[in-house]
Amino acid sequence: MSSLPVFVGLDYHQDSVQVCVMNQAGQMLTNRSLANDARGIDQVVRVYGTPQAAAVEACCGAANLGAELLERHHWPLQLAHPGYVARIKQSPDKTDFADARLLADLVRVGYLPKVWLAPEEIRRLRRLVRHRQQLVDRRRSVKLRMRALLRENRQRPPASINAWTKAWFAWLERDAELADDDRWIMDGHRSELRQLTLQIRAVEQRLAQRAENDAAMQRLMQFTGVGLITAATLRAEIGRFDRFDSGKQLARFCGVSPRNASSGQRQADAGLIKAGNPNLRMVLIELAHRLIHRMKGRWSKLAYKLLRQGKPRNVVVAAVANRWVRWLYHQMQPAALAA
Repeated sequence: MSSLPVFVGLDYHQDSVQVCVMNQAGQMLTNRSLANDARGIDQVVRVYGTPQAAAVEACCGAANLGAELLERHHWPLQLAHPGYVARIKQSPDKTDFADARLLADLVRVGYLPKVWLAPEEIRRLRRLVRHRQQLVDRRRSVKLRMRALLRENRQRPPASINAWTKAWFAWLERDAELADDDRWIMDGHRSELRQLTLQIRAVEQRLAQRAENDAAMQRLMQFTGVGLITAATLRAEIGRFDRFDSGKQLARFCGVSPRNASSGQRQADAGLIKAGNPNLRMVLIELAHRLIHRMKGRWSKLAYKLLRQGKPRNVVVAAVANRWVRWLYHQMQPAALAA
């Protein structure tokens, strides 16, 4: 076992990991496939030296391996952004050998595009929040199929009945004129809709239990317009607010900052950046709508000021979301939480 510093790149797969080890001069000491086992990887790498820095691309399962190498074997491991790494590579060919070598070289020269390695507790919450969103998307799909079936049969409820209420379902069961096959399909949709609704409620109950023991979620739910789902999504996707250097950086991470499209003398924006998590951005846009239309205060005043200046409504909503996130950054700092 050597004490010389080495740099390690890991190309992760479910059954194996391609491991590349480099020395400080950039010489490749080994590049081979090993079993997906943190202990075995650590033993092989330490034959060549002590890991000075290591990297693995963020993907499904990579965070678990990274956390094990970090916590049990004390590796200085970093998660790499797969999109940026692919752009740096600039090659039409893809092999595990080349990918592991690129990661080792990037971490050696300090050019690795890093991603935050969330602790296990946050990763579990993230999976729970995303599972709920998947169930909500499936429920929306079922509702769209039910509406399409009614349109095909030219069935419309009375104008006094709102959709998806008890009265609407009663009309659907008693008065909607559907052929036998279409009625059978509709009954299947209704059964699926009931099951999805129960599953969503069960997930929300688990989120409520998590919130009881999470100080950050409790703090988030104290803000106007922020409920359980918004707080859980912010907590799961952002994790620690103090890992950002500024509110502007946080807003960019959340995907509510305008994308710069300037060139020469032309200064312009090109809509919101698309690098952020779509679910996180959606939750913040919905929150901005609530702050503007349902809550009276600084955010609705800001929105009406921008509207009077001739700004489009979608731009105004995004601007409110952006300003709110930048304000939230300061409210969620350790000093503010301790006050």
